Amino acid sequence: MKQVSLSPDFSISQVVHGQMRINDWHLSSEQLLGQMKTIAEMGIDTFDNADIYGNYTCESLVGDALALDPAFRNEIKIITKCGICIQSDKFPERQIQFYDYSYDYIVGQVEKSLQNLRTDRIDLLLLHRPSYLLDPVEVARAFDKLHAEGKVLHFGVSNFYAHDFSMLQSYCSVPLITNQIEVSPYCLEHMENGNLSYLLEKRIRPMAYSPLAWGKLVHPDCEKSHRVVAELDRVAREIGVDGIDKVIFAWIAQHPAGIVPINGSGNLDRIRRSIEALNIRLSAEQWQRILVASRGVSVAIKKVDTER
Repeated sequence: MKQVSLSPDFSISQVVHGQMRINDWHLSSEQLLGQMKTIAEMGIDTFDNADIYGNYTCESLVGDALALDPAFRNEIKIITKCGICIQSDKFPERQIQFYDYSYDYIVGQVEKSLQNLRTDRIDLLLLHRPSYLLDPVEVARAFDKLHAEGKVLHFGVSNFYAHDFSMLQSYCSVPLITNQIEVSPYCLEHMENGNLSYLLEKRIRPMAYSPLAWGKLVHPDCEKSHRVVAELDRVAREIGVDGIDKVIFAWIAQHPAGIVPINGSGNLDRIRRSIEALNIRLSAEQWQRILVASRGVSVAIKKVDTER
């Protein structure tokens, strides 16, 4: 699998493996290490995590696995996130979910992530969600410290809108190299709100989580999801593809922003299928039909004055 560049000195695999649910798979450390090695052999060398995943357990699960073969750490890239403070039995004092992007919190969470992951550096740190209380001066100061100490090599954001991204970048001396956002044939939010156009303008490659729309495109449960699945199935039959999952990953990857999809499945065959989907090319009409199925209405076409 080819690598895609997020910055002049940092590349990731064309598909990223998401580790949000690894605690649900009940794998031993040996089994998780074996799974990660098999995925790396497929060409996916980039793994996405976050401090809060699995009620603050998923980073440690990966760290315990990597401890069995420390040399393997140098063959992969690790993405993690911070900023969300969830309600948890580990923090019984919290009454609601909130966000903390203070200097002390960011630096402290990175130290915890390094300890949990049993590594000396994080390849890419993302701020998990925007917040009205995000102070860009404090964030920039934290980023500078972590970068200067070699504890975080690259920085980005997740779920940010274009104005949030632009504002934060204006304060940071280090570049923000990606925005991880939800994109699928079901979720068009970032296509329609200008986010992907902004990232194209700035030559920033986004990553897309939940390409199967949190299961809505696997187990459709509403009129919209049934409509989208029906069109995906029609396109799959037209191009001779054995399943709509491949069409979904192809549809996402074909966007000119160069979106990198995240596959969070623990099923190796499903991961392999998402890699195979990168070789599929939809016609412009097929791509548009899926878009229209999601919207429920045809896209307006500017009227042409035929008399001129």
